[in-house]
Amino acid sequence: MDINQRIQDVVNENRIVLFMKGTPQFPQCGFSMKTSQALAACGAQFQHVDVLAQPEIRQALPQFSQWPTFPQVFINGELVGGCDIVLDLYQRGELQKMVAATTTQTA
Repeated sequence: MDINQRIQDVVNENRIVLFMKGTPQFPQCGFSMKTSQALAACGAQFQHVDVLAQPEIRQALPQFSQWPTFPQVFINGELVGGCDIVLDLYQRGELQKMVAATTTQTA
């Protein structure tokens, strides 16, 4: 399967996806840690993809999303952004609303 199609499938099949370095339990960079903590603080149930364990995704994702850095958060198939944007949304209470909206939608 084409790598872009693999990425698209992950984004389509999960309401919230965090492409990060490491895992939420063992993040491999501070930005990934802060982003996963912000999602967890909102009560988000999210899929994570460790881009260090999947170098083909790490290489292809910036072009796929038109976002150059990691982590990257997608909610309902749309790129939200990276650590700074997610933390800003969290601090303003917007991330909580976005997460809550994913739990009220029907599958």
